[in-house]
Amino acid sequence: MQDLPDPRTLLAPDRADGSIYSDPDLYDMEMDRIFMHNWIWVAHRSEIPEPGDFITTFVGPHPVIVCRDRQGVVHVMLNRCRHRAATVCELRRGKTASFVCPYHGWAYGLDGTLRGVPHQEGYSGHLDKSSLPLVNLRVEEYNGLVFATFDETIPSLDSWLGRAKPWIDLFMKQGAGWPVKTMGEHKFTFPGNWKIQLENTTDAYHFPIVHKSFLDSVDQETQDTLNFVGGKGFVEDLGNGHSVMVMIPELVDLDENLDAPIPERFAELAAGLSKDYPSEKVRQIIRAVGGSGFNLNLFPNLACSMAFFRVLRPLSATSTEIRHIAIGMDGGPDVANQARLRLHEHFQGPMGFGTPDDAEAWDRVQRGSLAGKNIDILLNRGLGHEARRPDGNLYSDVSAETGMRAAYRQWLVAMTDKAFPAEGEGA
Repeated sequence: MQDLPDPRTLLAPDRADGSIYSDPDLYDMEMDRIFMHNWIWVAHRSEIPEPGDFITTFVGPHPVIVCRDRQGVVHVMLNRCRHRAATVCELRRGKTASFVCPYHGWAYGLDGTLRGVPHQEGYSGHLDKSSLPLVNLRVEEYNGLVFATFDETIPSLDSWLGRAKPWIDLFMKQGAGWPVKTMGEHKFTFPGNWKIQLENTTDAYHFPIVHKSFLDSVDQETQDTLNFVGGKGFVEDLGNGHSVMVMIPELVDLDENLDAPIPERFAELAAGLSKDYPSEKVRQIIRAVGGSGFNLNLFPNLACSMAFFRVLRPLSATSTEIRHIAIGMDGGPDVANQARLRLHEHFQGPMGFGTPDDAEAWDRVQRGSLAGKNIDILLNRGLGHEARRPDGNLYSDVSAETGMRAAYRQWLVAMTDKAFPAEGEGA
């Protein structure tokens, strides 16, 4: 039997071996030790608002159904019939009263209970329906974000999110006083390892280089706002692999400084909104349209990235699916939500300026990492002036790789149950 790779030999506090992007045995270990034993984001509350609403998605490689039952309880269930393992739902989303396997017609309730078996007499009394529900995962929710896990023994979601919770609350202020809702998505696959994208969410260093074409496409006021490398922003380790990258400090709390001038690019929108809303509400809506000034990375698969959700799903050691989910104001003015969608399309849309450039960079990292052996990937930017907040959080300047180091510390804990001796407090 081939020995499994030892993650401790592949990672140091300031560097990693290139094989972490391509070793299939290491990938299989990650799918077990990380994606079956941590809280994995599966949905936003607005995707399943009413009883009978469902979506299908994945927890690591495992297909699941996320559904709200008749009592309003959210269930995350393996999309696998208990008879012969066929999937019981192939739709991406919808509304239903039950899930029926297309192979032999076994029918399940919204909570996964096995309700009906055709020609049950054929089992001669050797079938106990109560013992064969769809397998339910453990489910918990925070501020509209729904997470699931296979592991009944790990701490609560509240404990897992920890110091990331205030940042989630700040991110959700993009509802401008209304609840946040999802407004559609697009997804794509890039030929690279999932951790390459995980690193990217808190990588400000690449922005003025990779996204120069985007910066050339916007007005000077927006360019100045996004000229944050070398600015007053920061990257902070929030514990448990989570981190935040603050690029525009004045847009951290969207309810503060509402008397600041409205950006010129939103002047026409503000004028239209002023016909129906008072001045302060108009300013709050405009702030929400522009999005927050930070990216929040929630280990291992969700980024709350300025004005959208980015969700990663590992497909193999060298392939990853990315979903970009637009968000808006549930009950807010249509014209404002439309403006958010246009901004989303401009950068993150499939024909936008951001996504194609990012995907090419990730592809090049994957291909380049296969060149040579025993060559390190550096994770040391900003390490020399990293410091601690009074609450213990490590932080450094906005272009530092503090967020990547935070994710890899948790990666090591998940893969080995051990942290770096000198870095254990940040894990």
